[in-house]
Amino acid sequence: MRVGVVDVGSNTVRLVVADADGQVPLPVHTVKRRLRLGEHLDDEGCLAEGPVRELVDAVRDVQEEAQRWGVVEPFAFVTSIVRDAPNRAEVLEAVEAGTGIRLRTLSGEAEAELTFLAARRWMGWRAGPLVLFDIGGGSLEVAFGRSRLPDYAASLPLGARRLTRDLFDGQDPPREEDLKAVRRQVRHQLRDVAARIRWEMPHTAVATSRTFQQLARLCGAAPGRYGPFVERQLGRVELGRALKELARLPAERRAQLPGISAARAGQCVAGAVVAHTAMKLTGIEEVTVCPWALREGILLRYIEDGDADWWAREHVHMGDANRTGSMLLPLTAGTCAT
Repeated sequence: MRVGVVDVGSNTVRLVVADADGQVPLPVHTVKRRLRLGEHLDDEGCLAEGPVRELVDAVRDVQEEAQRWGVVEPFAFVTSIVRDAPNRAEVLEAVEAGTGIRLRTLSGEAEAELTFLAARRWMGWRAGPLVLFDIGGGSLEVAFGRSRLPDYAASLPLGARRLTRDLFDGQDPPREEDLKAVRRQVRHQLRDVAARIRWEMPHTAVATSRTFQQLARLCGAAPGRYGPFVERQLGRVELGRALKELARLPAERRAQLPGISAARAGQCVAGAVVAHTAMKLTGIEEVTVCPWALREGILLRYIEDGDADWWAREHVHMGDANRTGSMLLPLTAGTCAT
């Protein structure tokens, strides 16, 4: 049996098709359409009519691709680029009218929980108490837990694209005062979450997302062509040195560095500041870069639950009172926000 996930992010619309007959989602086909929606927001954060039409076309393309691979109804969702847009409802309605696909809007905390599930399954139980960091275009997700589910999950407005847009003021390379402003913002937003993580004293620190993957490659981790089973780490000291180099170069030069793609060269400095500051505040010296993230978490949830009833519902419920600081998505009877 094949299942698919359609992920509408800040830079791309991506389809992953996987075999789901066993306990592991085995990818058989992936495709992406580059949109860079984050570059087409107005001053209020709304998506204009032109980019929305391009989004509809991209979703239609990946839908047709999914059908060619035997996936009739993929799990399709949007991340913060659409979730936080004031005209979110109009965007979702336009996509549904043009493609028949109803994009789900996962909360940031729900994203953190599903990503944590993927990281836990990838790392295994020997990882022990685990903290997860995931830097997206619009938000930073942090989760901690000792079991299959996180005990604590938080989503903060510290995405690499968002901070680049809001605090770098078009400067390339950024000014030193702009870098300091990003650090102050991260420290302010992350203060309480970092205190909780330090108190929990995690045994293993894991990072997901393209931002962490590219930073790890820049700092000497194996390139992607070596496959997902090669261990990749990112150290705080090495990241600090790399950050100084990134900050002094314009985006065109940054895109020539190992691991830094042209599509993310403009926002990688802010991403590096977030990653380094988060590691410093939480006392983490090194993170393991995990190739599984949100898309794999959705597939794992489907495989482990045995159905998709949780996806069809409309609200994200609060977790139990012991899970402080987040709106949690229970993996036994949870639902997704729309």
